Amino acid sequence: MNSKIKTAAALVLGIAVMSLIATGCNTTKGFGRDVEKLGDKIEQKASR
Repeated sequence: MNSKIKTAAALVLGIAVMSLIATGCNTTKGFGRDVEKLGDKIEQKASR
């Protein structure tokens, strides 16, 4: 029973995070720009 609760909590948390991300990007194009910026930041950190 405990693992079912953890799984459900993880699912709810994942949905909440995705909802917040989706509301932050009004369009698919905006989402693409956000992903690109994230990729740039990761590259900068990796190259140090």
